[in-house]
Formats: sequence, C-alpha cells, structure tokens
Amino acid sequence: MLAVRKAQERGHANYGWLNTYYTFSFANYYDRNFMGFRSLRVINEDRVAGGAGFDTHGHRDMEIITYILDGALEHQDSIGTGSVIRRGEVQRMSAGTGILHSEFNHSASEPVHLLQIWLMPQVRKLAPSYEQKQFFLDRTPGKLQLVAAPDGQNGALTVHQAVNLYAGILPAGDTLTHEIDRDRYGWLQVARGELMLNGVDLAAGDGVAIAEERELQIQATTEAEFLLFDLA
Repeated sequence: MLAVRKAQERGHANYGWLNTYYTFSFANYYDRNFMGFRSLRVINEDRVAGGAGFDTHGHRDMEIITYILDGALEHQDSIGTGSVIRRGEVQRMSAGTGILHSEFNHSASEPVHLLQIWLMPQVRKLAPSYEQKQFFLDRTPGKLQLVAAPDGQNGALTVHQAVNLYAGILPAGDTLTHEIDRDRYGWLQVARGELMLNGVDLAAGDGVAIAEERELQIQATTEAEFLLFDLA
C-alpha cells in the first residue's frame, strides 16, 4: 500500500528569511492526520536566505539529520562542534539529554536549500553527540547509498533508531529496486526531479508512506534525487 503526501498539501510558512514546507505537523502547522510515520517525526524542506538562520535553540531526545541539497549551512552547538555542511554532506545530531545549537546560511548572499529530518530515538537520555560525513552520490548515480543506520555500517552515520536511511540520484529513464522486509515499512521523499514508485507518479516535494510492499521499483522520469527510509 502506498499513501502519497503531495508536495502542495504540506504545511507552509514563509518568514522572508525562511521559506519552509512541513511534511508533518511542526511549529504552528498542525494536522492530526500527519503527526509523523513510524519513528519518522519531521521532514522540513527549508530554504534559508543568505546571511540568515536559526538562532541558538534547544532540543532533547531526538535524532536530527540535515541533508543539504544546495548551498552550505553553518552549525554551532553546546558540545563544542563548529562545522559547515555542504552539498553532498549529511549531518546527524543526537540531542539526547539536551543540546543547544544554531544554524546559519554560510553564504551572505546565496540561499541554502536543505531537508531537516527528525527521528524519535529508541533510547531516551543519551549523551548528546554529533557526526558529519560526505557521501559522493554524484559519483554513483543509479544506486542507493546508505547514509544513516543503527550500527553505522558501510560508512553510514550512526542513528539511535532501527532506521536505514538511503539516498540516491537516479538518471532519467533508469530504474532501481529495493526490498523491504515483511515486518518493516518505508517512506520515500522526492528531493528533486520526478520519478515513479511502483507505477505511481511523484514530483519534487512529494512523500509516500509505504506498507505491505515487499519490492519497490523506482524509475526516474527526469533526473531525480530522493531519500528512502526503511523503518521498523
């Protein structure tokens, strides 16, 4: 079963410095039918204007993943991490018992485009931690690359939840398949371009909840970039 969440149906807010779309309920946007999916709680598509960003704020007991689509985001936090996250890099921050951080567009003039993802952890009150890695998706088109996993296998980021997060760039006309175990679920989020999932047409910003589907066939209509969550 595939349940499509169309891009234009998402929540939306435009603060001038931030233009954001909410796949699930977040901040002032509330929809009781879209509070998350399994352990996936947030997918926000953010565009942050040059020189702008999120002032210091706190999080607790959440796995936060930042996926950069264009531009660069500067990060500072209360455990001493200072970094710049660029296109092709993915960040994981475990808020655990509590962390303060700020995020700013690294450019004074060019926007940064990103997906921010929140996963509910399996274990609460972990020590806060941070991890950032580069994944060369542009060098491996047509393949799924594991970017986050519970054990950090195959060079993936380590998340404290039974989630395997894949990313992929698929050239126009190419097809790939992915199998999901019988007792697991999926969520596919289209970041760029257009594709078909098991014959269902999807465009940038669309998301799909996946249940009782053992095999996924993903075919790119145009060159497409997407995230695939394999969820408990």
